[in-house]
This record gives sequence, C-alpha cells and structure tokens, in this order.
Amino acid sequence: MRNIKGKKHITGIIELTRKAVGYVAWEKDKEDIEIRTDDLGGALNGDTVEVELAALFPRPKGKVKKIITRAKEDFVGTIIQGDALKQGSRGAVFVQPDDIKFYRPIQIKGRDFAEGEKVLIHLDFFDGIAAKGTVIEHLGKAGEHRVEMNAIVLEHGFRTDFPTDVLAEAQALGHDHDQILKSEAARRTDFRGTPTFTIDPADAKDFDDALSCVAMPNGEFEIGVHIADATFFCRPGTAIDDEARRRGTSVYLVDATIPMLPHEISAGGASLKPGEDRLAFSAVFRMNKNAEVLGRKFQKSVIRSDRRFTYEEAQMVLDTADAKVRPSQACEGLTFANELLILQNLARILRKNREKEGAIDFGDSEVHFELDKNGKPLSVRRKERMGTNLLIEEFMLLANREVASYISKLAENVPEKNLIFLYRIHDEPKSDRIEELATFVRAVGYEFGKNKQKKFSTKDIQKLLKQIEGKPEEHLIRTATLRSMAKAIYSTKNIGHFGLAFEYYTHFTSPIRRYPDMLAHRILESHLNGKPITRKEYANLEKMCIEASEAEARAVDAERESVRYKQVEYMQDKIGQTFDGVISGVTEWGLYVEEKESAAEGLVHVRTLRDDYYNYSQKEYALVGARKKKKYALGDSVRVRLIAADLAMRQLDFELT
Repeated sequence: MRNIKGKKHITGIIELTRKAVGYVAWEKDKEDIEIRTDDLGGALNGDTVEVELAALFPRPKGKVKKIITRAKEDFVGTIIQGDALKQGSRGAVFVQPDDIKFYRPIQIKGRDFAEGEKVLIHLDFFDGIAAKGTVIEHLGKAGEHRVEMNAIVLEHGFRTDFPTDVLAEAQALGHDHDQILKSEAARRTDFRGTPTFTIDPADAKDFDDALSCVAMPNGEFEIGVHIADATFFCRPGTAIDDEARRRGTSVYLVDATIPMLPHEISAGGASLKPGEDRLAFSAVFRMNKNAEVLGRKFQKSVIRSDRRFTYEEAQMVLDTADAKVRPSQACEGLTFANELLILQNLARILRKNREKEGAIDFGDSEVHFELDKNGKPLSVRRKERMGTNLLIEEFMLLANREVASYISKLAENVPEKNLIFLYRIHDEPKSDRIEELATFVRAVGYEFGKNKQKKFSTKDIQKLLKQIEGKPEEHLIRTATLRSMAKAIYSTKNIGHFGLAFEYYTHFTSPIRRYPDMLAHRILESHLNGKPITRKEYANLEKMCIEASEAEARAVDAERESVRYKQVEYMQDKIGQTFDGVISGVTEWGLYVEEKESAAEGLVHVRTLRDDYYNYSQKEYALVGARKKKKYALGDSVRVRLIAADLAMRQLDFELT
C-alpha cells in the first residue's frame, strides 16, 4: 500500500462478479474494496491491479488506476455482427466472450467470419469501454460437441495440440522404444515374474500405476506399487519437458483427455499396458497382516502387467471370491483373487488407521455421462465408489506418504546439505470459514462447531460427515464442507496435509498426468543415486510448485465447466418435465435446486413463487412467506419443473410444483 497525494493506493488481485462489479481484498478484517463497472479501467477478473481508495463508508470503494498484469490475454468467444449491438457498430464484427465476467464484446479486424463461429482471440486493447482483439484460431460452429469442449480447454489456458518439436521428439522415442527398453531393463530391478496388475476406470487410456502382491512364507507380504517411469522419456532440457511443465497437468473433460504428455508417451511407451514390458519406479513395502510397514525400498524397475482390470471387473472378482481362501494359496488363472483379497484386507486396515488419525473422506461427487457418437448426453448419473476404488486409493496414499517421509527423514539427518523436496500440503481451514460452515450446517439441522473451548479438528468434520450419511442433504453438506477447507497445493515448505492427517505427503503416483509427480521422481532418483538435489540446484522449485498449483486449479475449473455444459445440454430437451431435487442454495433472488439424478443445478426465481411474498432470511438460509410463513430452506427436498435451459450461459431455470 502507498500514498499518492494523500490518497491510498492498494495493489491486489481483482475479482469480478457477473454484473461486472469488482472487489479487491486489502487489509485484514476489512471489507473488500468495491469498484463499479465504470471505474474498472479495463481490469478483468483475476488481473493484478493498483486501486485508488476513494471512500471508506458505508463500505470501501475505489477506482482502478493501473493494470499491473493481466491474468490472461487469450479468450474464446462467438462471432456476432455489430448490428446486434449498440448504434454505431453496424458492419463491424465482434466476439462475445464465453467468459461471463468479460463485460464487453471484443471487436476484431476483417469480415471473413461466420455468425455463430467460435474463435480463440488475443486481446490487444481494452480500456473498459472498447475492446479489440486478433483471431488466433478458428474452432468451428458454436454448439457442436468437440468445438465446445475444445473451447473450454483453450479458455482455461491449455493447448489442445502439441508443438511440432514436441511431436517430433515423441515420435522418435516411440520409434526406438523397444531398443531403449531392452537396453535400460538390464540396469533395473526385474519384477516381470511377479504377479502384477492394473485397476483403472473402464475408459482409461493411460495406466500410471500397477500393484503386485506376494505372500511370503513367514506370513508377511511384499506389496509393490509400480509407477510409470515417465521421467525416463521426459528429460530436462527437451521440448517434451518444456511443454509438460507449461501444461502442468492433463485435463479430463466429460469424454476426452487433453494429455500433459504426447500420446506416444502417455498412452504408449510409458503406459503400463498389460502383457508388455514397461519401465517403472517401484515403491516396495514389506507389510504384516496388520498393514504395518516393516520395510520399504524405492527402485527403478522393469515390470510386465499380467492383467488390466477395470474397477468393476476387480470388484466382481472380490465379490465372488471364496472368503475362506488362505493368503498362502496360489491364485487361479488370471483372476488374481488371492492377491486382490490380500490387498483388500490391508487397504481396509490402512483406511481404518487413517480414520483414527482424523483423515477426512469427502466422498466422490463426480457424475458419469453416457454419450452418443456425436457427443450428445443420453444419460447422466452420480458415480459410486466401489471397494476397488478405495483399495487403489489406499495404496497410492501409502506410496505418496512413504516417499515424502523417506526424503524428509534424510533431510533431517543431513541438515548441512540443505536438501529440498516437493510436498503436497493442505493447511488448516481458517476460523472464519469454519464459523460460516457451522452456521450453514446448523441451518440445515445439524449441530457442528458449538464447543468454542475446544480447538477444531478433523474429527469434528468426521463426526459431521458420519451424521449425514444416506440423508438427502448429504451431497450438499459434503460440498459445503469441502469448500470451507483450504486448497491443497504444492510447496517446498512442509506443513503436513490436514485433510489426510499426514505429517508428510507428496504426489508420486501419477507422473503421466501431473508434472509435480515427475519432479518428485527426479528428486527421489537423485537421492537413490547418492547425488541428492540441493536447494541451490533447484532454486526455482518453489516457483514450479506455484505454477503447478495454478495449472491444477485451472484444470479443475475446465473439468467442472465441461460437466456443467453437458448437464445443461442433457436437460435441454426435457423442458416441462418434473424432477426431484434438493435446495442447494438460497439467495434473495431465489432458490438454487440440485436435481437428484444428474446433479444439475438450476434456479427457482423468487418471482415464480406466486402464493406469497417471500423474504430472504440470511440467518435461516431460507425464503420465508410474509403472510403464510411458509419456508423454503437449504437442504429441503422439493419437486421442480424445468422451464428453461440456456446452453450458452450454462443455466437452468426451474419452478416448484
């Protein structure tokens, strides 16, 4: 903050509402500075700006004096003719940005554009009144499935194709893969004779991880968590690595993956395909029947996956396996029933132990779409986690925790070397967010956070989530609880992982789709080779952590938007139909209702509640009738009729029945 001619100037990141009103956070415990549309000075959502504070009462207000950095400069939009806009724009061509927080159409040069065409443009100029840009890429006709999915990816800053130099390197690796593998395998620990398999979703294209399980004569087990050695194909200084770092992560849309690594690597040479020799980085644990880790080792390896299971197939094996099968018995054929039973038993104990430590399970709120050949959604439903989902989850958590613990212990023992590592950290939630959550939860009818003498812990969340299991409002409260938490990020400074209740944690198990995992692989390998990477050598690692955290957030936003788009598209031809739902939000302008099966959310506008005049009760999270006192509150089950579906705005409108 600085003073210029008696007026305070504050630097911060501006957040815009859909109505183009900006807010900038400044001093702790003070309301954000509000900035009217006319005072934005061309600032856009996420920009770093310098704001002149104009007034403090009744709330802080200001004016943008300078845009320091743009959050982004490339935008996706749809071509519209100037005739559709204000007088004076006739004959000009504009792009209406998909970003609903970009509050002006952008004029582009030329006239060789079709009405309704989607384009990617670079913003050349914007002062808050006039916006001008240059078309970078033609995407196709708005409303077409592939066009809209590509538009979502590009809008969030990810590329849908790879540069030619990246493709050239990948193709060369693919061409020489067999020779490379044969040469490298001789230098590695060989697990090709160990019973090994993958368990993944049915539509998985790349296989990051495989499990092996060997029952030992002394009653102990050797459990291998074998992770694709993507770093072998993605070396620092190559075009492949530069592009992987730039992307930071793969992006998973409703029906497609935008990979971090080229297809020749992500679904080819690095992917742990069944029946093929593959290079891996293996975390091998000696465990007893109580799931205690008695020994651990990390090795560059060569493996051969014997079987590719889907989650459903592996679950079927477990469900039909003889409960009396003894751990020492050999598996029959390729069903791996015995190995799966051993892993299931160990996973259950690992999970129970984590729960005792306070780990929070937020469940799975994802939805699954069935699409036709043109990408049109035929059905949508909530995904259900099976025992095999939890099995894989536990062993991935185990490997991630043990790798982080191993490096951290080394660093503690040789502090003079100033060793560095990449952690996945999750801070405790802020007290004000917990207070908001407590108010929210009590409004729905549950007790939470009343004892102010006691410090809040993960066990309070555990207790709450246990109470709501199977209730209509379960998904609503789980989502609210998750949103109250701090975001997990990558950092070189370890503070532990609050949600998992782990002192040490990293990401090691998905290097095909996450760049931080490749960094963890490189650092671990350097330790195993006796040449540990020091802070001086990886001076920019913290910057890379920040980049990866930001890329992850953008990818999550893109994935959610693709789901939202498909939910609205799915509902488009169902106008007039009625649905069961739960009130997921309450505002002065109406009720947000989440449809039970598809999880699609729509608005019941207050003006459609014609039986009374309804007032918003913020304390009760409810709309309350002025005369009859009828109440519509958060978490209430309701029956709604769909009255409108706007695909361009990703909006549904309901009315109560």
